[in-house]
Order: sequence, then C-alpha cells, then structure tokens
Amino acid sequence: MRIKPLLIISFLMFSLNSYSQNFDSLNIRTIYSEALTSRISYDNLNYLCKNIGGRICGSPQSEKAINWLYNLLTEMKLDSVYLQECMVRQWVRGDKEIASVISGIVGNFDLNCCALGTSVGTGSEGILSNVIEVMSFDELKKLGREDIEGKIVFFNRPADQRFINTGSAYGSAVDQRVRGAIEAGRLGAIGVIVRSATVAYDLHPHTGIVRYEDSTKKIPAIGISTKDADLLSSSLKVDPALKVYIRTTCHENPEVKSYNVIGEIKGSKYPDEIILIGAHTDSWEIGEGAHDDGTGIAQCIEVLRIFKDLDVKPRHTIRFVAFMDEEINQRGAKKYAEIVKAKNEKHIAAIESDGGGFTPFGFSIDANDTARAKIQSWHPLLLPYGIYYLEKGGSGVDVWYLKDQKIPLIGLDVDSQRYFDFHHSSNDVFENVNRREMQLGSASIASLVYLIDEYGLK
Repeated sequence: MRIKPLLIISFLMFSLNSYSQNFDSLNIRTIYSEALTSRISYDNLNYLCKNIGGRICGSPQSEKAINWLYNLLTEMKLDSVYLQECMVRQWVRGDKEIASVISGIVGNFDLNCCALGTSVGTGSEGILSNVIEVMSFDELKKLGREDIEGKIVFFNRPADQRFINTGSAYGSAVDQRVRGAIEAGRLGAIGVIVRSATVAYDLHPHTGIVRYEDSTKKIPAIGISTKDADLLSSSLKVDPALKVYIRTTCHENPEVKSYNVIGEIKGSKYPDEIILIGAHTDSWEIGEGAHDDGTGIAQCIEVLRIFKDLDVKPRHTIRFVAFMDEEINQRGAKKYAEIVKAKNEKHIAAIESDGGGFTPFGFSIDANDTARAKIQSWHPLLLPYGIYYLEKGGSGVDVWYLKDQKIPLIGLDVDSQRYFDFHHSSNDVFENVNRREMQLGSASIASLVYLIDEYGLK
C-alpha cells in the first residue's frame, strides 16, 4: 500500500512529537531524581538559618547573608557572580518588647508581643493608657477623636478562616497591621496593638511592615499573638477600664548600602536572553527566615546546582537573583528592574519562589495568552509530579517590578495551609521545613526552566 505524502509528513510529525515528549519526560524525571536524593539544598538552608539567622535589610546579618551567598555561588563555578548595589533602610528592633495588662479586676499579666516592622519606639519609659478595641477602620472612624485621643487602639479582626487559600485569609486582616497606625494616629491615638494576621491559633506574635504618612504623627505599633488577642478582648469585656503598658525601643538609623546577589549560567546559543529565577535574601529577624524566604533562596541555588551537576547546557542564560529588601521597600527589586530597563536586557521569563517550602502544586502565570498557553501545553509533562495548576494569577513581589517591561512573570504555587503559621514569626525556623517538600519545589522550578529554555514562551 502506498502512503500518501501528507500522511507521511503527519506520521513523521507525530513520531517527532512523541520522541520529544519522551525525551522531555526522561529529562524531567532525571531532574526530580537528582533533587529528591540530594541534601545539598537542605544543608544550605540549614546554614542560612542557623549560622546567619533572621536578616532584615541593613542589618549585620543581612550583610553576612550577602557574603555567604556570593562565596557559595562563586564556589559553584558559575559563569558569572556579582553584586548589584542598592540603598536600604536600617530599622533596629532594640530591646525585647513589653506589653502588660494592668487591671484591678482581671489582674496584671503580660502579652506575647513584638514590634511591627519599621514601627517607631515608645521611648525608654514606655506608654500606658486605656484600650479601645475595634474590628475595622469604619468602626474606628465612627468612634471619632473624642473616644480615641490619648488611647491605645486594639485592632482585633481575625483572619477569615472561611477562605481555602490562606493568602486570602491573611489578606482579610493584614490591612490592620499595614495601616492601623495611620488610621488611629489621625484620631489622636498614642499607640496600636494589632492581632497577628495569621490563621494559626497560638502564642507566637507575628511582625510585618507598618506604614506611616508624613502628615500623621507616627505612633508605636505592636503585634500580639492570636491567643493573647482573645485574652485581651475577653479581659476588656470584664474590665473596660483596664490599661496596657507598652515599651519598645525600636528605632531607625540612616540608610546603608546593600546588595542583590546575582549568579548566572550563560546560555550556549542565546546568552543575551535571560530566564530569571529569584527569591529574597532578607527576612524578619524574630525568626530564622526559613520559609520566608530561605527556602526560595535554597531552591533557586538548587536549580543552578542541578543544571551544573547534570551537565545541562542551557541555550538561554539562567540568572539567579537573591533580592534584598522585599520585606520593607523592595529596593533590590526596584533597582534590578531599573537596570534591566536601562540596559534593555531581554528576559524571556521571570520565576519567583516566595511562598514557603511546602509541597508545590503548580505555577501562577502573569503573562499574555500565548505565553500562558505554552506553559499550559506542558501540563502532561508536569502532572506526574503533582503540578496540575498552571493558571493566570500573580507572580511574586520582587519580579512584579518587571511587569511594565512585558516580561512573562511566574510564581511557584505551594500548599499554603501551614505557611501563615510561620510567616513573620519566631516560629519560622529551619526545623519547620520538610526537606522532601522543599526539594519538590526545587525540581518543579528546574523543570519549568528546562522547558522554557527548550521551547520558549512564544
């Protein structure tokens, strides 16, 4: 039987596609096997957490982390390793914070607390006043200056547990932390207490950025644990006249130089076209910055190691950026985007890992329809590894600053159910990271980088 030319072409195309898919499947399987059998990334995370610890921008610990990263990437014999300068704020937490309830009815007791990030301090003598509990900014405004002036405002709206996505639950409460001092300060409050923005119910207070406006007096802001928030609330119902004493010595020093750390494997065919993988070096210093974002740093370094150890020769340049200052002002991300624009560098994708080292289930994609469809076409290759979600969505705080340059932005999505148990708290330590879960994330990023390098996003 004679086969028509069109059928021959169709058969050859089918055969080539089948071969390509089988080849890609084999390579992805090799990437996962390499990641899951290695302890190198986990050991790197252990060093970052235990030998350096919490590393807010501008601190000695952040400088130590920069030096460690630079030396580690250099020892990996990458094609280039360099620092990218940026100026950062230098906020210092100071002495251990104190928050004490004083009441002749319910008694005197301490609250588990921490200063919110960039908060002003109370001064060495502290502040003492009655407390007004509110659940929203609208409720605060209805009370007005008459009821608020000279008082400490207690924002006690819990994270909404009904959300399946814990990021949405966090978002339902975090405005109190971010803008609480502004809104209360406008009405003459002398300080704010904020229920931690977490779905966890424990004794760990969570920090995080608090914002101020130049037009409003800056007042001290602390976070208290969710259990202590309920304790304070119930105590106020018994004794509305109770007082709280707060003492914090946090302060801000002049801005200092800091750095993004960048390491590259140069592309063999398109060295001027870049696939960016990124995470942030800095972390809140009350913990070790394990999930936020030590795991992201470890995972991105692991992608480079996997490519090197498996002797993968990428066609495009793979660039890892350890961004500085994600937690406060994103100065590192802004500087990086500024330089990319000034140099007219071509990025074909930017991938960020900043959701913790939990089990990955996919990638959220902030890109045009063509790029998103291309990534979605790889679903059969990634599904065997639990990567089923490849949908339109956000990417990451740091790579977001590249958005106006029309670069496809991608964020690693992981099971978030436990993330906000640790996020911005003293509980964010190495012991709470599972090696296998973290390495599934490393392999997922490496596999996506491999596919983008092979087939592009057009």
